[in-house]
Amino acid sequence: MVDDGRPLFQQIAEALEARILDGSMPEESQVPSINELAAFHRINPATALKGVNRLVDAGVLYKRRGIGMFVATGARAVLLAARRDEFRDQHLRPLMRRAATLGLAPEQLIDMIRKEADR
Repeated sequence: MVDDGRPLFQQIAEALEARILDGSMPEESQVPSINELAAFHRINPATALKGVNRLVDAGVLYKRRGIGMFVATGARAVLLAARRDEFRDQHLRPLMRRAATLGLAPEQLIDMIRKEADR
């Protein structure tokens, strides 16, 4: 785990999200236990729990009493939708504002994007 200044619980949640998104932790598969996550990342179990609970609250993980945590059906779609929204907010909206200040119409911007994609 790379500590880049973000809280450790957030890094735990993002690491689990990445595994769900890349398919290495498919829907309905069991997630490592809180103690396993804590031992692997050498962190306090309460910190690992906070990261996992964040994904439970988002509907990405769910608990089977006495068995453990599992990836929810539809979790990948939920994460992709959230990442797309984040991409729009962090990249697309600022790009549109900048394009407008340069006098670029949306069609011109789309044409520029297509040309770059073809490179």
